[in-house]
Amino acid sequence: MYKSIIRPVLFSFDPEKIHYFTFSLILNLSKIPGVKHLFKAMYVVEDKQLERELFGLKFKNPVGLAAGFDKNAVLYNELANFGFGFIEIGTVTPKAQEGNPKQRLFRLKEDKGIINRMGFNNEGLEAAISQLKKNKGKVIIGGNIGKNTQTLPEDYTKDYLDCFNALHPYVDYFVLNVSCPNVSSHAKLNDKDYLLELISSVQKANSKCSKQKPILLKIAPDLNNIQLDEIVELIAETHLDGVIASNTSVDRTGLKTTDARLEEIGNGGLSGQPIKAKSTNVIKYLADKSNKAFPIIGVGGIHSAKDAIEKLDAGADLVQVYTGFIYEGPKLVKKINKAILKR
Repeated sequence: MYKSIIRPVLFSFDPEKIHYFTFSLILNLSKIPGVKHLFKAMYVVEDKQLERELFGLKFKNPVGLAAGFDKNAVLYNELANFGFGFIEIGTVTPKAQEGNPKQRLFRLKEDKGIINRMGFNNEGLEAAISQLKKNKGKVIIGGNIGKNTQTLPEDYTKDYLDCFNALHPYVDYFVLNVSCPNVSSHAKLNDKDYLLELISSVQKANSKCSKQKPILLKIAPDLNNIQLDEIVELIAETHLDGVIASNTSVDRTGLKTTDARLEEIGNGGLSGQPIKAKSTNVIKYLADKSNKAFPIIGVGGIHSAKDAIEKLDAGADLVQVYTGFIYEGPKLVKKINKAILKR
C-alpha cells in the first residue's frame, strides 16, 4: 500500500514540504486513542534475540533511525512506535540556523536516492533540550552534534563542547558530525590533527560528568584507504567508542539520473541506494583493518532486509536507515528485524 498508493502521492510534492507534512501527520495521528498501539502492533518486533549491548547501552534491536530525519527531537517518542531500536536526533548546533537556501532537497527516483544540501538547518540547542525533556524513555536517543555555519575556525571545538555539555543529561550517546559535505570548512573537520584536538576536548568534558556517555565519530563514505587507516589509528589513539559509517557522498558515479538533471540540482550530499556498496566497503575495511577493535554503526543505502544483513556481515554491529525509510516505508524496520532473527 505504501509503495503503490502513499509514496506516489507524497513524491508528487516538494520533498522538504512533504517531510514536515509527514511529521504533522504522525504527530496528530498519534494523539488519536489507540493509534500508537496500532502502530506498535503493525511495526514493532520484540524478541530477546534482537537485543544488542554496545558501549554500555542495551539496544532493543539493532535497527536505528539516522540523524537528519528528526533534527529537532520533535518526533522521537512517536517514531519509537515504528519499531526502531534507537533514534538519532540532530544534527544540533548551538544556535538555531536556517541552513542553505531552498530548494535544497531533491529526490533521485530512478536511483532510489536523495541529494540534500540542507546545511545543518535546526532550531538550536535550547529547542532540542525543550523537546528532549518530553522523553518517555521508549527508545535509546543519540545526539548528533555539529558547529554553526558562521562559527570561526578557532571556535569550532567550542561549538561541539557547548552542544555536548548542554545535551549530556538528555541523550544516551553522542555523534561528532565532522563529515557532512554541506557545511563550511569541511577540510578542517576531516584533518586528523584537528580531530585529535576535538575528540580529546569532548572526552575531557565527558570525564567530568558523573555518568559518562559514549562518543562516536561519523565519517564520510568517500574516504580513501589511507584516510581510513588514519581513522583506525585515531580510534586506537583516542579510545573513541565507535564509528558511524557513513555520511552522505559527493560522488555522482554510476547514477541513472541524467547529467543535465544533476547539473540542475547542483552540489549536495547523496544518500540512498547509490551509496550502498561504498558504505559497505568502508565498514568492511574498518572492521578488517582494526580486527574489529571498535563498534561500527552501518548506514547508507539500506532499502531492504538484505541490504541491512550485508552491512552486518561486513562488520557493522548496528544499522541505521533514513532514505530507505522514505522510499520503502515504515515496514522496512520490521522486515530487517525479522530477517535478523532468521539468520
